[in-house]
Amino acid sequence: MLGKFFQKPSSPEDERVPPGQYLAKGFPVLTYGETPRISTDDWQFRVWGLAGEKTFSWADFMALPQSNFTDDFHCVTRWSKLDVQWTGVKVTDFMAGVDVDPKAVHVMEHCYGGYTTNISLEDFLREENFFAHTLFGEPLPPEHGGPMRLVVPHLYAWKSAKWINGLEFLSHEELGFWERNGYHKRGEPWAEERYSSF
Repeated sequence: MLGKFFQKPSSPEDERVPPGQYLAKGFPVLTYGETPRISTDDWQFRVWGLAGEKTFSWADFMALPQSNFTDDFHCVTRWSKLDVQWTGVKVTDFMAGVDVDPKAVHVMEHCYGGYTTNISLEDFLREENFFAHTLFGEPLPPEHGGPMRLVVPHLYAWKSAKWINGLEFLSHEELGFWERNGYHKRGEPWAEERYSSF
């Protein structure tokens, strides 16, 4: 199995691969439940909680500055993929149009299909994070979270919510789906924060 689908990193790649991870030869698809399929005509993105409530259309997102990104991608199930190429909108560019209450310290990511995952506002607002709608030059397929997903390169990939359709800003930490089911609250790959200690 290791040789067919995954391989051990070799120098200089090993410096880019967190402990306990193997390099994927493809781009594995891991999904809990059915894959939502939403057209860009029907897709909507909502902001609420400790922020001025707004709803954005696909056209609203496409009107924002578009950027290309090349980042490494680390899954908690111990595979990594290097140099993944995306196109999308920087979180910081999107947030320039969102009025957030100073009391907000956490964000709950909401998705089509009912999935949720939590992230601190500090982690969310990092410059390298983005909303992705294109993967390797093609529209992001539903299996990888299309039409849009969040990508948070510095945390395990379950924090990079697929099929994202909303952000709820909170004054406290609440746990999302996998966090309630034993995964770590933050999920930092280099610290191997895979599972909760409680």
